[in-house]
Amino acid sequence: MAIDYGQKRVGIAVTDPAGIIASALTTVHVQDIFPFLKQYFSSENVERVIVGEPLQMNNTPSASARFIEPFVRKFSSVFPEMALERADERYTSKMAHQTMIMSGMRKKARQNKEKIDAISATIILQSYLEKQAAK
Repeated sequence: MAIDYGQKRVGIAVTDPAGIIASALTTVHVQDIFPFLKQYFSSENVERVIVGEPLQMNNTPSASARFIEPFVRKFSSVFPEMALERADERYTSKMAHQTMIMSGMRKKARQNKEKIDAISATIILQSYLEKQAAK
């Protein structure tokens, strides 16, 4: 599972059992993320969670990192048994928007920020899967 954590919404993506293809799952309001995860983890087999890490070009944390760090700390305390990894999320929102354009989505649909968040999570997860396969 990959999480693109934002100030208002959380994009979530999952992969197939073989870990080959990432797919957008949903977008959840930030205040609902822990109840959602508890329910999801109780019904689905999740091996690890990849959380997008916002970095600047010089690899230092970006300004939005201050919103993600409290989430990561709480996640680790609520789900201590769940493996958690961080993955670079630079440009995922721009890539998500470009993906929407290339897929032929109309302009009105492309303005749906929930779709952008879910696609961003999918890009984070697919990138992670590809790096793991290359190892």
